[in-house]
Amino acid sequence: MTDERDSAPKQQSARALTGLRDLVLKGDIQPGERLSEVALSARLDVSRTPLRAALQKLEQEGLVELIPSGGYAVRSFSRQDVTDSIELRGVLEGTAARLAAERGVPPQRIKAISDVLDALDDAVGVGPDGMDLDRYEALNGKFHRLLWELSGSQIVAKEVSRMASLPFANPNAFVNADLDVPAFHRTLLVGQAQHRAIVSAILMREGARAEALAREHARLARQNLDFVLEEQPDLRSRMAALALMAV
Repeated sequence: MTDERDSAPKQQSARALTGLRDLVLKGDIQPGERLSEVALSARLDVSRTPLRAALQKLEQEGLVELIPSGGYAVRSFSRQDVTDSIELRGVLEGTAARLAAERGVPPQRIKAISDVLDALDDAVGVGPDGMDLDRYEALNGKFHRLLWELSGSQIVAKEVSRMASLPFANPNAFVNADLDVPAFHRTLLVGQAQHRAIVSAILMREGARAEALAREHARLARQNLDFVLEEQPDLRSRMAALALMAV
């Protein structure tokens, strides 16, 4: 049985990290705003020690930064920062896909990612009205995590996971913008076709093709970003992925 005296600090640490991350990603704390430990400690109902640990963790994730006067502030990202982050995720995922193709993948791992592909087909549906978005997001996230692991490299998997922790570089960053906009549903169909092509290239041991497909797949997120910023700016406020982007 777990000692309650041991579990209490762990619960505070988890609450501090989850609560602080939510405040940042939902835009409740504005980019550039200094983070007050006293105010946050009271707001999240945690002590200062787990809060400081949470701040250090978010600095590692790239969501907050140390400031010269001491303490932390929420990071502000330019549009170039956002596009560069998406591009870098594509480079890392491309490396993971190439390594998987070159090194080969155990049958059980191929089956696991193939099962996710089949489930994604059902989640996408034949049109916006027939799509299960929550299920799609969960499965899409799982597909990408499995892809990173197919590389057989803990280093690659860890680095791409760290990059994807930035909200706008996450594989799900722009899949939930607005299904009432037909263009978004079309990009999900294209993305699913790319998923299958990546896995096919890995199975065929075509490393260069698998890498190119994975990098192209990440660029789909950039296309969605450009679409939101240039053609559907009213959607920006509804996208948590852009909460940290400077106006």
